[in-house]
Amino acid sequence: MELRQLEHFVAGASEKHFGNAALDLRMSQSGLSASIRALESELGVGLFVRSTRHVALTPAGAALLPEAQALLAGAGAAKAAVNAASGELGGVVRVGTESCPGVVKLANELAVFREHHPRVEMRLRVDGSGPLLTQVANGRVDAAIVVPTEAAPASIELSPLGREPLVVLSHRSRPFVQRGHVALDDLADETFVDFQEGASSRVLTARAFEERGLAYRPDLEVNDVHTLLDLIDVNLGIAIVPQAIARKRAVDFAATPISHPMPVWEVCVAVRVGANPATRALRDQLRAQAVGVPEAVEELTPVD
Repeated sequence: MELRQLEHFVAGASEKHFGNAALDLRMSQSGLSASIRALESELGVGLFVRSTRHVALTPAGAALLPEAQALLAGAGAAKAAVNAASGELGGVVRVGTESCPGVVKLANELAVFREHHPRVEMRLRVDGSGPLLTQVANGRVDAAIVVPTEAAPASIELSPLGREPLVVLSHRSRPFVQRGHVALDDLADETFVDFQEGASSRVLTARAFEERGLAYRPDLEVNDVHTLLDLIDVNLGIAIVPQAIARKRAVDFAATPISHPMPVWEVCVAVRVGANPATRALRDQLRAQAVGVPEAVEELTPVD
């Protein structure tokens, strides 16, 4: 049994799809399948139930998964300790992020980190906060920029990076823009644009509506920030978003404050308890850039 085989097994178990796991590992799907078959042959038991669309763990696979994750984490920690003893960080840091965290310029931070730690290999994936927290907990991601909407697992440390208010983003021609504020109750007949179910901003928005006894159902669902902005730009709907998104393109947009308490968009960096030195170094660099909640909704100005 080799560590490489265990890595392939854990990737297949996490992705529930050999094709996606192979992409994540930067190898061919046939090579991944062959490696897992060899592991199953060595153990004398099937680890996956395979179908044309996805794979699922057998009882034996479910029993192996936490042990495999622990072995890989231990091997990674051992390698990181050796690198740290040599006075220079090395290894791999797998970073996950929400698509538009806003309070942190992740590309800039990763560039600075690479400059200071050239021996650290970085990988990046974009996903929702819920899946990313799961991936940090099970060892598939080392550090993630997330907006938690529920309590994080005990195995995860969360460090706040910044907070922003939720605002109503709309075309400047909307009547409520002239009033300078708006209540959720006054938006019942509006057409809403929002991200797909499970996105942090959507969870927070739905929670705010529910607390006021209002139904919330977005009419236009998107899976990226730019499409959301395009729809608002042509006045097809409005959105409740963190102000960071409102600053993306400001030519025809208005960010209107909401006139009663709302959930706050709080961005955190999540790492596992006992993370390796390179991951801790990245976390500490991000924490050094932490910002607070703006006192008021800013006048929109374009950003790159």
